[in-house]
Amino acid sequence: MELWWIVIAIHRRVKYDEIMEKLVSWAQQIITEYESGATGCFLLHGNINDQFVLPLREGAVLGHLQDFLTDVLLPRFDVVLSYELGYGIRIERGHEIFVQWKGEEQSAALPSMALPAIRTLGQYLLYMRNLSALGEQTPKVAIIIKQAHLIVPAMPNMLNYELNSLASILRSWASDISMQNHGQVAFLLSDQVHTLHPQVANNPRVSSIEVPLPEAQELRDAIRILEPTCSKALENFTGDLMSPASRLRGATISAIEQLLKQRHYSGDALRDEDLSQLKKELVEAECDGLIDFVEPTRNLDDYVGAERIAEWLRQDLELWKNGHTQALPMGYLFCGPVGTGKTYLAECLAGEAGVPVVTLRNFRDRWVGSTEANLEKIFSLLHALGRCIVFVDEADQALGGRAASSSDSGVSSRVYSMLAKKMSDTKNRGKLLWVLASSRPDLIEVDLKRPGRIDVKIPIFPTLTKEEGLALLLALCKKRGLVVDAVSKSAVQKRIPDLLTPGAAEALSVKAYRTFTLGGVTVEQAITHSLKEYRPAIDPAIISQQMSLAAKEATDKQFIPDKALPYINIRK
Repeated sequence: MELWWIVIAIHRRVKYDEIMEKLVSWAQQIITEYESGATGCFLLHGNINDQFVLPLREGAVLGHLQDFLTDVLLPRFDVVLSYELGYGIRIERGHEIFVQWKGEEQSAALPSMALPAIRTLGQYLLYMRNLSALGEQTPKVAIIIKQAHLIVPAMPNMLNYELNSLASILRSWASDISMQNHGQVAFLLSDQVHTLHPQVANNPRVSSIEVPLPEAQELRDAIRILEPTCSKALENFTGDLMSPASRLRGATISAIEQLLKQRHYSGDALRDEDLSQLKKELVEAECDGLIDFVEPTRNLDDYVGAERIAEWLRQDLELWKNGHTQALPMGYLFCGPVGTGKTYLAECLAGEAGVPVVTLRNFRDRWVGSTEANLEKIFSLLHALGRCIVFVDEADQALGGRAASSSDSGVSSRVYSMLAKKMSDTKNRGKLLWVLASSRPDLIEVDLKRPGRIDVKIPIFPTLTKEEGLALLLALCKKRGLVVDAVSKSAVQKRIPDLLTPGAAEALSVKAYRTFTLGGVTVEQAITHSLKEYRPAIDPAIISQQMSLAAKEATDKQFIPDKALPYINIRK
C-alpha cells in the first residue's frame, strides 16, 4: 500500500519508524493490517465525526476523517470514491480515470439510492480486478462509505430484501482476500459498531478499528493550529499550550475549536480556573446527556465515622498517585442500608484522588442497538479521560443481568456482557476505577462483583451507638448554625434513635432548623422536639437485614466493627 509516509520519506529522507511515530495509533493499525495482507476492508467507528490533525508536508492542518483518509493515508490511490445517503456517489479523486469506465454522461448520473449505488461501486471494483487478472495496468481504488449505520442498520430478523442485499455486498467486500492484492481498499464509517447490521459488524474479515477521542498531544497540536486565528482566547497560555490541552482532555477537537472561536470573538481569554468547568460542559454536551461529569469538591477528610475505611482508601489512593497500579483494585463495592452515605463516600474518594468522577445516567434505549451504542460512546470517553472514577449508583438495577429477558429483547444481558468485559480488562487497572453502590448487593450478578472486577467490597453501616448518632446529628445541625452546648448534649443523646443513618440525620437537622427558625424555642428544644416526633422512614428490621447483606459481602474483617455484630446475622 503506497501510503503518505512513502512520499514524505522519499522527500525528506527520513526513516520509516520516524514517520510512523507521527501517526495516531489507529492509523498505524490500518497501515499494518493492509500491508500485511490481513484485510482490505476497515470498519472505523467511534469519534469519526470529529476533526483531525493532518500531518501534511506543507504543515499540519485540521480536517475531517475523509480528509485524513484521502490526503494522509491514500494520496497515492488513483481513484477515491465516496458514498453517503444524502449525496450519493462522489468522485473524490481520479474523475478522468473513472469516466473511462462509465463514460462522461453516465458518470454524471450515478445512482444515489443505496442499493444501486453500492452495486455500482462493487461492479467497478470487480471490473478493475478482472482487468488486473488479464495482466492490464489498473488504477489503485479506495472506496469510503460514510454513515454506514444508516445504509445497513442493525435490524435483526428483518426480512428486508434491500437491506439484506446491501449487507451481503459489503460483507463480500470484506471476504474478498484479493482486494489488497489488486490495490483496492474499502472504509466503512459508522458512529458505533452496534448500530451496524450484524452481517457486516460481526464479519471476522472486517477489521473493526475504534477512532478514539484525541489524546492530550493531539489536542495540543490542534490548539497550535487554531492559535493564529484564536489568539485572544489563548493569550493566557502563549507558549504553554500543553496545559489547556491536558485539562480539556476528553473533549473533541471540534468542540474545542468552537469554544476558542467564541472566546476569541468576544475577547474573553481562557483562564486556568475556567478549564475544569469548561471541560465538564464540553464532555456532557458531546455525550448527549449519557453521563454526569463531576469535579468533586470534598475529600476523605469530610467523611466522618468510619476511620478504618477512610484509611484503607487513602492507602490505595497513595499507591495510585505513586504509580503502583498493580497494587490497586479494579473496583470497589460500597454496600449498606439506604441513606448511609454510599454516594457521599464515592464523592469523597474521587476528591481525595484528584481525578474526575463520571456517573452513568440512563443509557438504555428502546431502539435496536441503541443501548449498546450508548455504552460504546461512554467507554470511548472514559478512555480519553485517562484516570477517572466511574460511579454506578443503584448498581443492582443499572448493570443488568446475565439472563436474557424476553421483555427487552436481551438488552439487559448484552449490557451486562459489555460492562463485565470492560470491568475485567486488566489494561484499565490504574486508569478506570469502578465504584458500585447498592443497598441490595445480593441482587448484583455474582460474576460482576467477583475479584478481578470488584476486588474490594466495603460495608457501610448506620451509627451503631447513641454517641455516634449524637455526633452525626450535631455535626449536621452545626452546618445550619444550630449549636448545642455541652450541658444539653446528654439530654439530646437520650432521644437518639438506634441505627441512625446520615440520610435520616440530615432530615432531622432540617426539621430542627425549621422549628428553631419559626421561633419561640431554644436550639436544644428544637432538636429535642424533632427527635421526639421522629418516626423512622425505613423499618429498622429492613435496615438490619440490609446491614447483614452488606456484612456478608465484606472482603476484609476490619470493615465490620464489633459494635455491628448485635445487628447483623453473621459471625465476624
